[in-house]
Formats: sequence, C-alpha cells, structure tokens
Amino acid sequence: MSGLAQVGAIVGALGLAAVVVAPARGLRLVGLVGLAAGCAALAVSLSPGGDLALWAVVLAAAAALACLFVRLPPALALVALAAVPFRFDVSLDGGDVSLPLPLYAVVAGAALTLAWQLAHGDGRVRELGLVGWPLALLVAWTGVSFAWSGDERQGAILLLCFVLPFGLLAVALARLPWSEDWAAVLYVEVAVVALVLAGIGGWQYVTRDIVWSPGAVVGAARAPAGWFYRVDPAFDDASLYGRFLVVAIVAGLVVVLLRRGRIALVAGAVVAVTWLGLLPSFSQASFAAFAAASAVVLVAAWWRRAALAAALVVCFLLGAAITVETAREPAVATAVGARSQLVSNAVELAVDHPVVGVGAGGFAHAYAERLESARAPGERAARNAPVTVAAELGAVGFALLAWLAAVALVVAFRGARTALRLAPAVALVAILVHSLLYDALFQDPMFWGLLGLVTATARVSAAPPAATGRTRRARVGSPAWRERPRRSLRSRSSRRRPSRSPSASG
Repeated sequence: MSGLAQVGAIVGALGLAAVVVAPARGLRLVGLVGLAAGCAALAVSLSPGGDLALWAVVLAAAAALACLFVRLPPALALVALAAVPFRFDVSLDGGDVSLPLPLYAVVAGAALTLAWQLAHGDGRVRELGLVGWPLALLVAWTGVSFAWSGDERQGAILLLCFVLPFGLLAVALARLPWSEDWAAVLYVEVAVVALVLAGIGGWQYVTRDIVWSPGAVVGAARAPAGWFYRVDPAFDDASLYGRFLVVAIVAGLVVVLLRRGRIALVAGAVVAVTWLGLLPSFSQASFAAFAAASAVVLVAAWWRRAALAAALVVCFLLGAAITVETAREPAVATAVGARSQLVSNAVELAVDHPVVGVGAGGFAHAYAERLESARAPGERAARNAPVTVAAELGAVGFALLAWLAAVALVVAFRGARTALRLAPAVALVAILVHSLLYDALFQDPMFWGLLGLVTATARVSAAPPAATGRTRRARVGSPAWRERPRRSLRSRSSRRRPSRSPSASG
C-alpha cells in the first residue's frame, strides 16, 4: 500500500502540473492520463475493496455532465457551485471523512470534457496564465512531499479528495468563455443558495433544531441553551458555513455598489438577510473575512454609495460586539486559548523542519510526536492555512503558496472596474483572510474555483473590443449606416450648391 500510494501521489501531482502548464496539446493529454492513473492508485490504497456500484453511478453522472459541458461550457460553473454545499460521510481506510461527493462527479465530467476537447484538436494551453506556474509547482511539491509524510492516510486523502480534483476544476473553469450574462446567472445562484442556507441557519438558531446539523449535539459549546448556539446547516461546520455566506455577501455588495435600480435594491435585501444568517454562526474567522473583503469593496467604489459605507460600519461594530461577547463564553475562551497554543506549537514544528516540512498530511502525526503523545491531539491542522502549509511543506511550500496568493490577487484586481471582475476578486480576498484564522484552504473548492474564475474574467476584460459579444451586438444595432448618410448629405449639399463662375463673379 505504501509504495502504491507514493507512486500515485507523485504521478497524479506531476500529471496535474503538466495539465496546468504544458505548452503542447499532446503533453497535456499525457498529464491528464497521469492524473487519472495517480487518482486511481490513491483510491485503491485508501479503499482496496471499493464500491463498484458507487463508481458506476459517478461515471454515469460524469458522462452525462460531460455532454452538457461540451454543449454549454459555462454550465460547469453553475453545476459545480450547486454541488459545493452537499457533503457526505465516506469511509476511507478505516475512518469517516466528510466529502462533497456530487462535486466529484462534476470534476470527473470536466475531466472527460477536457480530454474530449484535447483529443479533437483544442490547442489552448496555460489557461490559468500567471497563476499557472505557482499553482503547478505547489501541486507538484505537495505530491512529492507525500514521500516523507508520517501519515500516509491523511496525505492520500489530501491529494485524492482535494488537491488533485479541485486543481483540475480550476483549470476547467479558467477555460470557460465567460461573460457578464453568465456571471449574473452565477451570482443569482450564489445568492439563492446562501439565502436558503441563511434561512435554515436562522430557523435552527431560533428553534434549536439540529436536524440540519446532527453534529450540534456534540461539545459543550453547542449546548442548546442560552444565547450562544452555533449553527452550521449543510456544512456541519460553522466556519465553513460562515465562509460560504461571506462569499455570497461580498459578491452582493459589489452588485449593490456597481449597479443601479431594482437590481441593486434586491441585492441589498439579499445581503441583509444573508448577513443575519451569518450572525448565529459565531465564526470569528467569517466575521474577519467579511470585514476585510467589505473594506476592499468600499475602497474600490466607496464614492458610489456613501450610505452603504455607513451601514457596513454598523455591521462591523455589531459583528465585533458579537465576537467580543462570544469570546467571553467559557467554552469559546477555552477553544480560543487552545487554538492559540496550537498555532504556536505548529510554528515551532515548522521551524524544526524548515525546508521540506513533515510531508503532505503529516501535521497531526508530527504534532503528536512533538507533544510526546501516544495519539494525535484531535487536530489535523494548525487552524491557520499558511502555518499548516509551512509545517507540512516547509519553506518551499510556504513560498509557493505566498507566490500563488500574490499572483492571484494581482490578476484578480488588475483592471477590476466592473462587477464581472470585482466580485470574484473580493470573494478571493474573503477566503484568503478566512484561511488565516481557520484552516481547510486546500480543502475548499471555492478557493480553487475562484482561481479559475478570476483568470477567466481577466481574459474576458483583456480581450480586444471586437472580440466581445456586446461589441458585436452594438455594431449590428447602431452602426455606421447612420453616419454614412450624413456624409452623403453633406456631399450632396456641396454638389448642389451652385458654383460661382468667373463670369458671374465678374
């Protein structure tokens, strides 16, 4: 098992890196085959028996989705977003893991679509642009670091269930022929899903109903008494639930700032209701992400809506007050202290392994050994994504992650003057800030998806005017035929004006 998993991790990671940055169609096909082979090897190592019926269902769904994506490429973003909140417990190598199974069918459909396009002569390469190289190197280094990981199970899960499929999703989304119309449809979907989840969260808080999150019965901090009661519908994690709502809220703020009329009013109402659903998550990371991303939105277009700036200040103060009151709860205070100690110990662990780290997925095992504990202390990450990356992937991985984040933000905000560009940019800011107070950055499909979307939207805005559909429609609707008659009328008038001959002037 050990050898098979290591070979699968390295082959799959290098295959994905080739898909991201290979300069030729043939090399990308080879990389896609390597990615598939690596995922298959990791799947066999984690679940030797397998569930053939489940694989058959996934493949059938992937084939159907591939047909849809070939005919209507932007549907990939819509279907992927719809699949993000749905997670199911899956048994892998003797333990249960909460995984977005429907999203894997979407990724498999995107992989089949990419393979079909490459096989039929699609010559596009390096769709991720400047983001491609840091992403490819980070993925490759993560796969290689699996060779010295002290926890093969966690490393295999990290690669098979998150890095490899979501990295391919970023490539597939970057290839989309994006437009403002499709961006509007995607925003409506985000707003509707967030509104539904916020409504469920509000109902859960008022009624103390745990049907939507059975995990709420565990832990003193979830005791259904008093005003402090965390909700986490669908995600079974209050911070992940809050992060999704924050992404929807900041995207709505962009619409409120950059649009006018009924669209802005409706978006503002949706933002207000969704924000109310965010409050009972009591997620300090989500409140911080909301504050940072909202500040970026205001800096980008504060002069358009001065009243909105005042409303956001009220939201900041209320969120800060809730955060302070939450921190006074004994259970929360204990958790915050434990988190601070965890981050401090994780930094020391990273210092002890400065260059290459402890290997992908090896944080819990190395952390337990450092504390001289017989078992892992219940923490699989440092509750801070950069610190976890520094501990597992060393200075090399930390530098690659910093490079990736910096380049992605530059690509996202360079020339971002429209809602099409600004919404995914501020959503990316929210996720990155959230990852500083809560881990699971690589495990979040929205992070990888936004890497693809910011690249696709940047390519649309950088395209020459003649290449955009709106310009073509403008040329058909208002064209120069109105200008030509004016020129012809002037020429006619000049021709009809009687010329004064020398004899007449004399």
